[in-house]
Amino acid sequence: MTLFTRLCAALVPLMALSGCLLSPGKFTSSLDIRKDGAFTFAYVGEVLVADPSNRMPDMSDAETGKDGKEAASAKPIDKAKDVAAKMREIADALSKEKGFRSVKYLDENKLSVDYQISGRLDHSFLFPFNIDAKAIIPFVAVEVRTDGKVRMQAPAFGSDNESSPGAAMGGMGAMGGGESDTKERNGTFILTTDAEVISQNQEDGVASGSKGKQIVWKITPATHTAPMAVLKLMP
Repeated sequence: MTLFTRLCAALVPLMALSGCLLSPGKFTSSLDIRKDGAFTFAYVGEVLVADPSNRMPDMSDAETGKDGKEAASAKPIDKAKDVAAKMREIADALSKEKGFRSVKYLDENKLSVDYQISGRLDHSFLFPFNIDAKAIIPFVAVEVRTDGKVRMQAPAFGSDNESSPGAAMGGMGAMGGGESDTKERNGTFILTTDAEVISQNQEDGVASGSKGKQIVWKITPATHTAPMAVLKLMP
């Protein structure tokens, strides 16, 4: 069981209550891992937010007995205000977290994010994860193992059954809109390293770059297999 799958299994109760499903829009992202364990991760671009509660049937009319036409005329304005307020709250919560250099509310369910963080892989790493914003679907997860290996997976950049957020959440991804959540996904994810590459799933393989080995994944709405790589750090 992967780190991402274990995390999502533990967070299913939170998602059922009030979590926000996150998915990438247009973006550029990079992860640099040095063989001594130093790393830098960056994500610049759009983040789409889908609230599972928005997918639930609206029972207010049945409960209050309001006239259907009257209720329908009021809902669009009220809903738009609610969405905008919630999106600004999410943006504010994320902006307080280390690494977020800029978080802006664009429109509807879309944020503009500029994130970069550096550190050392003496523990596992997830992006994004924020308790206040209830952002619980990571785009990129790095699992640190006791044998000196690190396993990187980017579940939000693919849609296959094993690594997609919906599969890991036991089907709850359908509440976020299914395929509609990937239609705006378009970007590039680059992994660079001077460590030994044990395995990776980019069919073009590993290339040489200015920072050592380089693997480039082009991400589109049609991308099924999530980027994955296993590296061996120095003792």
